Amino acid sequence: MPGRHLPVAFRCALSGLWYALRTQRNMRIQVGIGLGVVAMGVWLRLTPDRWAILAVVSGLVLVSEMINTVVEGTVDLVCPDCHPLARTVKDVMAGAVLLSAIVAVVVGLLILGPPLWGQLMQRSGAQ
Repeated sequence: MPGRHLPVAFRCALSGLWYALRTQRNMRIQVGIGLGVVAMGVWLRLTPDRWAILAVVSGLVLVSEMINTVVEGTVDLVCPDCHPLARTVKDVMAGAVLLSAIVAVVVGLLILGPPLWGQLMQRSGAQ
């Protein structure tokens, strides 16, 4: 029965997510930053459309980091000796993660910046 395999698939997926969180320092850093963004979004009372955009870019960064983990592990498995192409593959994947993080920061600043600035100006004007 196909439906009986669904819980196993979810367990495997959660195991992979837990592995990435447990073993990848950058993944933990990115989750921490994401939690900070969520806290700021709650404080600024973001609209649902802004939450959706932040969720997409944050998810992009986390998925990129997980793909990077898979690529690095696969390259190490297939090519235990340091081959120049293996280094290139790892570097390009790390660059993709960096690019996704830069995009997320820019989007975060565009979404959080104006209401944060408004809050700061309102508080400084009230004193």
